[in-house]
Amino acid sequence: MEVFQDYAYYYNAFYQDKDYAAESRQVDILLKRYGNNIKRIINYGCGTGRHDIELSKLGYACAGIDMSPLMIDIARENCRNMNVDIDLSVADIRAYEPKEKYDAVISLFHVMSYQNGNEDILNAFRSARKALNEGGIFLFDLWYGPGVLSDLPEVRVKETEDDRYKLIRIARPVMHDKTNIVDVCYEVLVIEKKTGCVKAINETHHMRYFFRPELELYLKESGFELIDNLDCTTLGETGYDSWTSYFVARVI
Repeated sequence: MEVFQDYAYYYNAFYQDKDYAAESRQVDILLKRYGNNIKRIINYGCGTGRHDIELSKLGYACAGIDMSPLMIDIARENCRNMNVDIDLSVADIRAYEPKEKYDAVISLFHVMSYQNGNEDILNAFRSARKALNEGGIFLFDLWYGPGVLSDLPEVRVKETEDDRYKLIRIARPVMHDKTNIVDVCYEVLVIEKKTGCVKAINETHHMRYFFRPELELYLKESGFELIDNLDCTTLGETGYDSWTSYFVARVI
């Protein structure tokens, strides 16, 4: 199923204030802290390629995969505009069979939280293992259970605009206690400035929150050793106020 559909066209507008450069510097810090001479990276769920462009500026050779053809089209355009050479392709991280080996696999912006079932997350981890050299590093972020349950999801409204459109996004959460999944029900109102015409887009993103012990088990079954997990904002210890967490694993 194509998760983003029309939403992909407006993705860049909604996240124009997202600091991809700062997040990429965080990734650089963690790869240097836990890895050994990492040069080649593949990004599982690369989206519009903004992290990959910034990591390329930091000296990494990057590749990226995403299951959305629309996202990959936008990523390729972004790379052309920035004159950056990144190997991009459409693929599902759960079924991807890498043809090359890399020093690190990264997966950012909570892509792993889209892996709702146990087999989904295991297959994504197994694919990442196949993509890595011996001693390679697997770095990903996701919704962190202790933080999510301490500060429950609530309705959020975000507005932004570009040259052509004013965009209003309403996110309504529905929680499922038996599966650790939050259905984030998006309603996006796209208002064309010139004509005043309004288009509504409705999508639901199913986001799973995870806990360290279960991830440690999934990683071990996939050929990894869990090294650490850290708060995504501070890069310090996680706590009950940590809504998102980086997890770092190494090939066994």
